[in-house]
Amino acid sequence: MSTIRVAFDAAPLAGVRTGVGQAVAAMRDALGRRDDVCLDEYVLSFRAALTAGERRLPLPAALAHRMWRRMDHPRVDRWVPDVDVIHGTNYVVPPSKQPRLVSVYDCWFLRHPESAHPDVRRAGDVLRRAITSGAAVHTSSQATADVLTEMLPGADVTVIPLGPLPVLPAPVTSPIAEIAGRPYVLAIGTIERRKNLPRLVEAFGHVAAEQPDVVLVLAGADGDDRAEVDAAIDGIGAQLADRVLLTGRVDAPTRAWLLRHARVLAYPSLDEGFGFPLLDAMQLRIPVVASDAGSIPEVAGGAALLSPPSDVDALAANLTRALASDELRAELIAAGDRRWQQFSWDLCAEQLAALYRRVAER
Repeated sequence: MSTIRVAFDAAPLAGVRTGVGQAVAAMRDALGRRDDVCLDEYVLSFRAALTAGERRLPLPAALAHRMWRRMDHPRVDRWVPDVDVIHGTNYVVPPSKQPRLVSVYDCWFLRHPESAHPDVRRAGDVLRRAITSGAAVHTSSQATADVLTEMLPGADVTVIPLGPLPVLPAPVTSPIAEIAGRPYVLAIGTIERRKNLPRLVEAFGHVAAEQPDVVLVLAGADGDDRAEVDAAIDGIGAQLADRVLLTGRVDAPTRAWLLRHARVLAYPSLDEGFGFPLLDAMQLRIPVVASDAGSIPEVAGGAALLSPPSDVDALAANLTRALASDELRAELIAAGDRRWQQFSWDLCAEQLAALYRRVAER
């Protein structure tokens, strides 16, 4: 089989890696293990430090996005010549005469533009224009694909799930003294509206009255929902509020420690495009309590207790069961052992390689 040459957006690999950055890094590594795909990595950023093999497109990203949201110029063909496909790995794929593919991980910012940063809204406009002008789409879940085709009828969408991220080593001792030796429910991620953390705090208020030793840990940087989370904490009363810990942004070793020692992972999101923390918890044999929104049921399979994201009583009941029932915990852990192993980066790369060929031949 001949080798297909792909211009691959490596910009998400620069700087502090978000979930998208980690996904793109794992995609790149898995594709790099194949002999039928050759990646020609490009970066649309004047500030990002390049690594070996990457080329910088000589365009300011903000200016390029402002132009691409309205027109198909400037095309990038002169800077990424001799490729068969251009893969925009992070919602944006530039105009080109070559076939194009764009990866979309969730549609929250498309459905709720009022909650998005102006730069993100601008990227959404570029995405819409690219899809309507013929770019194919890769989504990491059927849930995202369904929303995207509802919003942009006729979009050419292919679902290719991601894989699990590696479990990192953790410090021997607790990096957060307040929870050393205490059982805790962990929610991990930026404190933003999509994560639905005020409802989790309310549910914890019910749980904590029956579980006097349990703590709720919200581990993540402040986002657009911090004021609502603070209000929810105030709402459960001062005595219980002392058992809610906001850590702020955590580094990788602290995140690994928190995951490894949690009693339960809580994931009550209003929407998710994939959900790496679900597979993180399953690998570490931590029971999962989550919402039934977005891609969560797809990824969790039968390895989590699910409830509607707005149902505080159901969330509280599931948390109580996962904390108190050793039999149920064992069932969830066994189901998680089976579930996370069904996801594979090599399979993701195999399916992406097949998609590259289909897009190129189209």
